[in-house]
Amino acid sequence: MDIYWQDIAPKRLRDGYDEDRDVPRYEWLTEHGFSGIAYALREHHDLTLTQFFVDVVGLEDDDADEWEWGIDHDATVDALDAYLTSISTRGGRAESTVDTHRTRLSKWVRTYRELHETDALLEPLTELDTQPREIERCLAVLDVFDEDLSTDRSKLEYLHVARAWYSFVKRRKYAKYNPIAEAGEEFGWEASEPDPQALSASQVRRIYGEVDAPEAELLVVALAGWGLRPSEVASLHAEQVVLDADDPHLSFGDGERKNGPGEVTLLYGVDIVADRIDRLADRTTWNRYLFPSRSSSTGHVSVSTVRRRFKQLADRAGVVVDGDTPTPKMGRRFWYSAYQEAVGEVLEGLEGVAEDQGSSSTEVVLRNYLSREQERKARRRRMYEKLEAAFNV
Repeated sequence: MDIYWQDIAPKRLRDGYDEDRDVPRYEWLTEHGFSGIAYALREHHDLTLTQFFVDVVGLEDDDADEWEWGIDHDATVDALDAYLTSISTRGGRAESTVDTHRTRLSKWVRTYRELHETDALLEPLTELDTQPREIERCLAVLDVFDEDLSTDRSKLEYLHVARAWYSFVKRRKYAKYNPIAEAGEEFGWEASEPDPQALSASQVRRIYGEVDAPEAELLVVALAGWGLRPSEVASLHAEQVVLDADDPHLSFGDGERKNGPGEVTLLYGVDIVADRIDRLADRTTWNRYLFPSRSSSTGHVSVSTVRRRFKQLADRAGVVVDGDTPTPKMGRRFWYSAYQEAVGEVLEGLEGVAEDQGSSSTEVVLRNYLSREQERKARRRRMYEKLEAAFNV
């Protein structure tokens, strides 16, 4: 909370915003040098920007739209709404808690729909004969969470909310069983655990050396070279790819990313994605997804497919982390680890300048003596060198 009132709020006031009410948007934060807050909130506190500014800081989000679940099965929507009403009124939960439950349930139903191509979550729960199959379907959703979420604590919190909803519909006799009542026994999740492992540059290079098709090449680059989530890789669309000569990047609109709209700079692999688009453009029925699938109702491959293909490459490369085959999440963690190292090396390079200027720290030099563009170029140059080393097979 201190970072808002000490660093962000004064700049908001100078820009004409009401620092007690107006929620900063991702674009404004990026423009003013606060883009890193979205990553810190997401990875270390499991919060979106809006949740932090509204629920923690206490600002008012006047632009929030009326909530929509984005599914078409009325009975399931009614059961989701009834659960939230119950924990708010009878349960006496705070509004922020209800919002958190809503967000986590939304991720559950969207992931379930993507995996199983249906949003009628209640239908299989009406007959006991369907119980074994439905348990497996729900475990598949948790497999995706295990891949996408960065900490065991986050995974357990999502499991807790989903399990509470299934218990609710069972109590209300909409269901005859709770398919995830004992799901926690399937996973080794613990409330406290070390930071997730990251692949090393040499491990990325070995996995990349096993790619045998343009699609596999793009998959590895998108995970370890761009730092995308597996779900973002699966649904990557040509309209998101901006191959500007000076600033090639991926553009994510509102609702497309957990930490809000924004851009992902393509420091490496521009030729790879451009070639992929050119190849797919020759298909007469291409739907503009970079990983299209004719068998999926979404039009693109599933997250489980991305996970399976990455693990197959890692298996062929003989890469093992703590005795297990690495997951796509470890590729993404490589990107963040390399980026943090690049930033640190830029700061180390300024130590001499700081000493000559009598500055208290390299951060002061970075902020006061380098323009935003100079800082950006130095950071990107270091990061490009790290990516080139990792992908130079």
